[in-house]
Amino acid sequence: MNAKSRFDLIYAPQVKIHLQAIERKYHSLIRRTIETQLQFEPNLETRNRKPLKRPLELGADWEIRFGPDNRFRVFYSVELENRQVFILAIGIKRGNRLIIGKEEINL
Repeated sequence: MNAKSRFDLIYAPQVKIHLQAIERKYHSLIRRTIETQLQFEPNLETRNRKPLKRPLELGADWEIRFGPDNRFRVFYSVELENRQVFILAIGIKRGNRLIIGKEEINL
């Protein structure tokens, strides 16, 4: 792939707070997955990457699932014109509950 096809990854400031709620041993997995999955074709739907049926209040309209038992969720939006991906939230899914930072989010 050429350099033109790469998207810039832009992290929202609150993502640092979200990561603090996740065990440190998973941080490299999260970073690596974001980089490999979202730098090229972030708006291509796959088995674990899907557009949200209802955009989150955070402004995210895409979700990627990964990690042990698919427990991690990264919510993001894509700006095709400027080739940018905005990482807006990182959370943990436990059963029917989604925890982002220290808050439970209703889906």
